[in-house]
Amino acid sequence: MRCPYCKQDKDRVIDTRPSDDGHITRRRRECLECGRRYTTHERLEELPLRVIKKNGQRVPFDRSNIVSGLMKSLEKRPVSMQQIQEIADSIESEVLESIDREIMSEDIGRMVMNRLRDVDEVAYVRFASVYREFKAVGDFVEEVKTISGKGGKRVSERRRASESVRKKSTE
Repeated sequence: MRCPYCKQDKDRVIDTRPSDDGHITRRRRECLECGRRYTTHERLEELPLRVIKKNGQRVPFDRSNIVSGLMKSLEKRPVSMQQIQEIADSIESEVLESIDREIMSEDIGRMVMNRLRDVDEVAYVRFASVYREFKAVGDFVEEVKTISGKGGKRVSERRRASESVRKKSTE
């Protein structure tokens, strides 16, 4: 550190204290050339996390975009706001823990889809239709077949239950 008085870079640290919030370290220094004392404040340099969109544009990461997408796909579905927040929290944690400070929007979309598949299959298909940009009904059918193949019994059991409800209501 250069002395603000004599401009020499020989000093020693006399005292070190963390700030109130712990993000800044206050150091009291003494110049070994002129003997004067001065204070410095050190702060960790945080690089902002950026999302690379499909068009190549880079934008700051915003958790509210994840929550918004989840809420749209889960509209009128039996999923609580707490569950939505938990999904968003887990995605945000995964994104922030990554080494890279840039992440592709496609990667975030895949994370959302993986979690929605486990929570609500209808919301999963809704989200996938926007994320994968479905152009035709066949795209929906293929996605449902994919879920049916992975979900197997669970989907067929629901289908049978809904069919029996329909039969009872028509009788």
